[in-house]
Amino acid sequence: METMNVTTTSNAETETVSRAEYDALLAENKELSRNLKYVMEQMNLLKKKVFGASSEKASVLDLDQMSLFFNELEAISAMPAQENTPVAAHTRKKKATTLEEILPEGIPEEVIEHGLSEKDRECPVCGEEMQVIGKEEQLKLRLIPAHAVMERHIYFTYACMNCKVNETETPILNTPKEPSVIPGSFATPEAIAHIMTQKFVMFSPLYRQEQEWNRAGVMLSRQTMSNWLLRAAEDYLTPIYAELHQQLLQHQVLHADETTLQVLREEGKTAQTKSYMWLYRTSGDAEHPIVLYEYQPNRKADHARAFLKGFKGYLHADGYAGYHKLQEEISVVGCMAHARRKFDEALNAIPQKDRPDSAALAGIGFFTALYAVEEELAGLTPEERHEQRLKREKPILDALQAWAQTKSVAPKSALGRALYYLEEQWPYLIRYLEDGRLEIDNNRAERSIKPFVMGRKNFLFANTPGGAKGSATIYSLVETALENGLDPFRYLTYIFSTAPKLKGKDPDWAKKLTPGQVPESCRSLQTNKYDTQI
Repeated sequence: METMNVTTTSNAETETVSRAEYDALLAENKELSRNLKYVMEQMNLLKKKVFGASSEKASVLDLDQMSLFFNELEAISAMPAQENTPVAAHTRKKKATTLEEILPEGIPEEVIEHGLSEKDRECPVCGEEMQVIGKEEQLKLRLIPAHAVMERHIYFTYACMNCKVNETETPILNTPKEPSVIPGSFATPEAIAHIMTQKFVMFSPLYRQEQEWNRAGVMLSRQTMSNWLLRAAEDYLTPIYAELHQQLLQHQVLHADETTLQVLREEGKTAQTKSYMWLYRTSGDAEHPIVLYEYQPNRKADHARAFLKGFKGYLHADGYAGYHKLQEEISVVGCMAHARRKFDEALNAIPQKDRPDSAALAGIGFFTALYAVEEELAGLTPEERHEQRLKREKPILDALQAWAQTKSVAPKSALGRALYYLEEQWPYLIRYLEDGRLEIDNNRAERSIKPFVMGRKNFLFANTPGGAKGSATIYSLVETALENGLDPFRYLTYIFSTAPKLKGKDPDWAKKLTPGQVPESCRSLQTNKYDTQI
């Protein structure tokens, strides 16, 4: 058996161990080193998540180092010289500084005059009454909190007095009653729209709204408000949601994403089990954007397959494998932001001093170059963007792939996971090159699902599946309204005022209440009158 002499550091004595024992100790040491590196990476990532900034933008130091990494590869240096690409002019919003600039046009104005009493207007010299010779104006802003108003509706009944005297039968006419938004309820369209807006736009849970109304002397319970929301969503918003769903499937480019939701009372599941809120939305090419949420008890791909039945085109998504099991007519487009995020995590997993020369920073450099080109192409037509991407971005992508194939790192390390994600998702990540309407990432869907995530931080969970489905419907109408420049309160009020009159009479009533069909009075009062052309 082969032996080796090993000198210990403690007493300088020589010990003899077998080659097998030495190799075993060496392997154990390497394994411990790998585990220690993994633990340190996870600790650094956790510290970044808890204490660091959420932005993934590279620091100034990182950007300086990125400028050097492109010289590593001949593929980058061999890129053709870039031509000047025309881009659309940008607008910059001027900061409002006066009250007239802060307020929208047409806001009610109240004039309050201040003057001296007759006695105080006596001239100190001759005692005559002094006359007004000038005035000074001050503009002030008064904000009035939401307040309750009791509406007393009186419907008059009419009879012919002449017939009453001269005829045997007296004709009687009743004033037609306007249908209630919820039969048998004292709720008005404005009341329901306000509660919905407070919860699903301002993220104020019903218990907080209950407390606020109770402090104002209005003893409105959260149970009553909840019943109003669910009933209004079921009767009026659900048919509009179904119409928007059909319109969504007619588009050729969509985005999808999903996030978790806790539902307390769901049959066959514990309260701690995760449920999911799925999101589907149109892309930047839609004239009237559509944003739809769908509640499902799990993350199975069958839910996306069922929701997207009949859709043919491109679907932007993240790396979730379920999206790759959809119908053959659906082409999945990967998210470059997710790929970049993996390298950003790898960069944050290593000590600050080791970052300038790290492979993680070099990898981020490729994505930085891609996004720089994308920003320049933002104002082009889809056809022009497609041409420019093939000319300017494809060489960068080819260089990124070649660079990644030269790296050999531990698979479980943060950089190893980033490289694995890049390789696995590569066919989907580069698919955006096929059509100028496609986007480089799925950030559009992530921005649309963020309002639900923010709301979830406030209401934490849904009580029942019915409540979760109702919330999905309301969120869909609210976010679609915002995407179309509508004011959610005005839009919801219009729906609840109009739908009871149309429902049952007009078979296309739901279509007429979609955001693209409603009047200008539903539009947000926010304007761009302070934008200046650069």
